[in-house]
Amino acid sequence: MGSTQFGNFDNFCRDSTLPVCNVLSDFHNQTGPWGGCELTGIPLSDGRFLGNLGSILLSGIAIAASIFLLLRSERKRAAVGRREMQAFLAGYIVISICEIFTIGEFPLSNRVRIAFSGIHIGFIIATTWILLLNAVIGYQLVDDGTPLSMGILLATAAALLIGTGYIALDTGFQWTGYWNSSYQLPNRNIALYVLYQLAPLVFIVGFFVLETILVLRVLRETMPMVYLAGAAVLFALGQIFTYVVSPHICTGTVGKIDGSLFETLFTLLSVVTIWFFWSSITEDDWPMPVGNTFP
Repeated sequence: MGSTQFGNFDNFCRDSTLPVCNVLSDFHNQTGPWGGCELTGIPLSDGRFLGNLGSILLSGIAIAASIFLLLRSERKRAAVGRREMQAFLAGYIVISICEIFTIGEFPLSNRVRIAFSGIHIGFIIATTWILLLNAVIGYQLVDDGTPLSMGILLATAAALLIGTGYIALDTGFQWTGYWNSSYQLPNRNIALYVLYQLAPLVFIVGFFVLETILVLRVLRETMPMVYLAGAAVLFALGQIFTYVVSPHICTGTVGKIDGSLFETLFTLLSVVTIWFFWSSITEDDWPMPVGNTFP
């Protein structure tokens, strides 16, 4: 991507269904100056439509699955990072709720859709940051589950959530007018580009790198890597369907579905696999090395 394209969302919104497009569109939905295949889904009365029924249903399943895993993790009281993992699952639950009303193309008023989109974007960066801290916790630099550990996690996540959410909401509601140029092609918004597109990717890659080092060099095990690698592949598939395959699916189905349905599915499977990975490395019988863990 050339430097002149940095911060531009026109190609992303043309080819994909993303919450950020709702705040960059004059119509505050997925329709904007970028063109592309329009997701129409199921027609309703008065010219309305339910754009993405598949994503809505899968988001509901993701909410139920995350609540189940959150409650199940409560039983693993001796597990390292239990509270931190629960915080990650709680963030993912909020993201899944927001997906119903943002990329689910649920019929809403413009103001309500902007609000859900701002919350969605804010929780994406906050939740991926919490995921990264889950990997850091495994090194026991700070005792997990303590007020200090949870305080750092929640305070830093809240700062990212509030900052990113404010920028998204100010862009959509035009409170200050500072971001109004984002409504014109190429829909350039460097702040949202960094906070929504780049930072979460860095956090996720950091999580996989730190967990790989933890498993292979600290625990000296290989079996948990099956879960970790599986989660990485599933997440990558979701991104491929969102950014690469989506326009072809939309065109081929005449706007009935697009890649966001599969992104929701593969992200759900990735989150579930991450939970099983965490569960597999926090069993009581794992040998924890004493002394220098990096000979």
